[in-house]
Order: sequence, then structure tokens, then C-alpha cells
Amino acid sequence: MSQPRLTRVDVLGVEVSTVNQDMALEEISRWVDHDERHYVCVTGVHGVMECQRDESLRAIHNDSGLTTPDGMPMVWAGHKAGADWMDRVYGPDLMLNVLQRAADKGWTSFLYGGKDGVPELLAQKLTARIPNLKIVGTYSPPFRPLTPEEDAQIVQRINDSGADFVWVGLSTPKQEKWMAAHRDKLNAAALFGVGAAFDFHAGLVPQAPEWMQKRGLEWFFRLTKEPKRLWRRYFRNNPAYLWNIRRRPPKLVDSA
Repeated sequence: MSQPRLTRVDVLGVEVSTVNQDMALEEISRWVDHDERHYVCVTGVHGVMECQRDESLRAIHNDSGLTTPDGMPMVWAGHKAGADWMDRVYGPDLMLNVLQRAADKGWTSFLYGGKDGVPELLAQKLTARIPNLKIVGTYSPPFRPLTPEEDAQIVQRINDSGADFVWVGLSTPKQEKWMAAHRDKLNAAALFGVGAAFDFHAGLVPQAPEWMQKRGLEWFFRLTKEPKRLWRRYFRNNPAYLWNIRRRPPKLVDSA
């Protein structure tokens, strides 16, 4: 089957892009080359189920430049709907792939999110890992909402940095709502909501082994590492997703 450049699969009302890593990277590169501005959601079962409870969040996912299949259940849904070229576009891997392309092209990045000190540590780790990578700014926002004045200052700071990409590590749904609220205020070509990728690439939280990722078991690995924080999410969302996806099979939809 041929690979349409931009199609999506409806997964319980969330339109997930039927892409693989190469397709996602080429699409994002096209935005920079053509002076387009978009945001990228990376979503799995957690994101899809949060969208069942929040219509505005679902709209944000569906209005994205890309909503990538972050988890294997999204890939399996795409395959079931006929998108056999679709593969997992895992947020941490997408981040590394885009940053490698950025280093090659001279594109710059701003890191927004994480606890105090995390974006700075992440910048150190990434620039050590990827030669010629340019990180032009970092910011760890407070847990409370920013005042309008503070928000205006950080928007100005990001724009003044000249960043081509803004990487947002706030977790779902905060990062998606932040990107949607700030897309038209920022000059960067792309905003990426990559959540736990900040902690993974900063070396603060271990990633699941590849064999677990490929079998859709990353959630179990993460649960064993952070049970107090994640048990409610997984035991609430995973059974509900399985029940609903059987009643409402995924289907391909046209993409604007």
C-alpha cells in the first residue's frame, strides 16, 4: 500500500497521524523550509482517554500539525484501519531524530518545562550527545499558572532566542493546552509536547527496554518505577480504552 503524506486514523475521536519516524521527520522539516508554524502532540492511550473527558483537549489534538502514535496501541489501531505503513513515533525518539536533523541544518531549540534545573541538565546532556546542536534557551515554569505579565515575558524570551523549535515538557494535558494557547504567539516553526522525554534524556528516569516498548508494555515498566504517581492513570485508562476500542473500531479519516 502506498504511503499518503498526511492522513489520520480516528481512535475514539482522536485523529492520530498515520506516520512513521521518517514521515514525521520529513513533515516537520517541510514546516521549517516553508515557513509554516505548527505544534506536535505525541499521544498514546493516556492522551486518548484524557480526550474522552475533555472536548477542548480532543480539539487540540485534532488541530495539530501532527498527532503522532506515541504508543503501540495507536499503531495497532492504525494497522487495523488499513494504515500498514504506520509505526510508533515515540516522543523521546522523535526528539532525538529532530534534534539530529536540527544539528545538521543549524536549526535551534528552546527547552520549556521540567522541574528546576532539569531543562539546563537536559541541554547539557543533549549537546554532549549531538555534535553541533544549538540550544538557545531554557525555562522551568512554576507549578502555578503564570501571570499575564510573566507569560508575556516568556513569550518574548523565546521569540528573542530565535528558536526554530520549542520543546515542551509539562505532561498531558498541560503541555497540549500550553502549545495551543501559544502557537500564534511564538515564531518557532514547531512546538513539541514531549513530556517525560525531558526526564528520560536528562538521565533522571530510566526508559523501558526496547522489547517491552515493542510489545506495548512500556506502561507496566513505568508503573514499576513510579507506582504512586502512575497507578491511577493506568488502572483507570487502560481497561477503559480496551473496552471502548472494541465498541468503536478505528477508521481512516481525511486530513486537512
